[in-house]
Amino acid sequence: MVLSTDPMTAPRPIRLGMVGGGQGAFIGAVHRIAARLDGEFALVAGAFSSDAERSAASGAEIGIDPARAYADFGAMAEAEAERDDGIEAVAIVTPNHLHFSPAKTFLESGIHVICEKPLTAKLEDALELQRVAAATGRVFVLTHNYTGYPVIRQARAMVAAGELGPLRVVQVEYAQDWLTEAVETAGSKQAEWRVDPDKAGAGGALGDIGSHAFNLLTFVTGLTLDSVAADLSAFVPGRRLDDNDHLLLRFTGGAKGMLWASQIAPGHENGLRLRVYGEKGGLEWAQENPNQLWFTPFGEPKRLITRGGATTVPAAQRVTRVPAGHPEGYLEGFATIYREAASAIRAVAEGRPIPPDVMFPTVEDGVEAMRFIDAAVRSSSDDSRWTKLG
Repeated sequence: MVLSTDPMTAPRPIRLGMVGGGQGAFIGAVHRIAARLDGEFALVAGAFSSDAERSAASGAEIGIDPARAYADFGAMAEAEAERDDGIEAVAIVTPNHLHFSPAKTFLESGIHVICEKPLTAKLEDALELQRVAAATGRVFVLTHNYTGYPVIRQARAMVAAGELGPLRVVQVEYAQDWLTEAVETAGSKQAEWRVDPDKAGAGGALGDIGSHAFNLLTFVTGLTLDSVAADLSAFVPGRRLDDNDHLLLRFTGGAKGMLWASQIAPGHENGLRLRVYGEKGGLEWAQENPNQLWFTPFGEPKRLITRGGATTVPAAQRVTRVPAGHPEGYLEGFATIYREAASAIRAVAEGRPIPPDVMFPTVEDGVEAMRFIDAAVRSSSDDSRWTKLG
């Protein structure tokens, strides 16, 4: 269950800033809810928009001191680093092309970073962030929130314990339908930047939801991708980035896989699904039923494992907030990442190792996802030839 929130024993909330996430931004509100759900963070500053008036208005709506609602992330980093009560961590919730510069600036200012996925819009920028994070010793957290779901922690533990045996086949899909039509030309700001290569990077659906699918697959299985054969398509006329992707995957050690990412699949709202098969059994999970994990030992009936149920392992129990039968999902998954981030930040501040049971996607995971996207784009442009990760 969740750690104690007794005010007599709970540590002081970590002071948090935010870049992006101003008025009308969906993901900014999600991060703010997640950050405060367990009382681990207090949002005290932000550069919510590059427009000074809008940043000030956004800050006022959520109770930020007007003096700490900045219009420029550079000014924010400089000012907050000089304050005795300055921010200790920053959440970056901007479009892809606006991850790199703020992340680098805050790391170099001695401030821990919690960043939206994918890590950057370009592989070379991801590699630079990896270098800077290592040089500064700051915690870098990438918010692939699905890794925070309790039954995903359960699945990871089962694979690691060998309950499936050596892995043979993995399948992951992430299907949505919201880009079936050219909504980017009808005023959808969420769609506009996602289909713009200057803002989203080289991958459209691949970077937006394919990166989630890839991260989930590697988090649960522990497999390392060796090469990919990709067919990336843009079905909507005039669209410059892919909206449907089919990929074959080869992993170090011999396992094979498939990944399908689509944002033009009518009937799918948020259809993230993972299947893992080994010599001894298989697992299946669907995000739209996030509290259930199906386990099938070979030659035996399927077994349903439920979040908080009798057979869950400690790794799943420690991120479970409410008793079995009560739904937990998207917001709690994000909150788990923030709670894990808080544990890591406190450990670094106290000069001790990050506890081994604390798990969150790192800058290294972000770099690996960018290698995956880069290889997939190169493969697709080369008539779907097998392409090794760079």
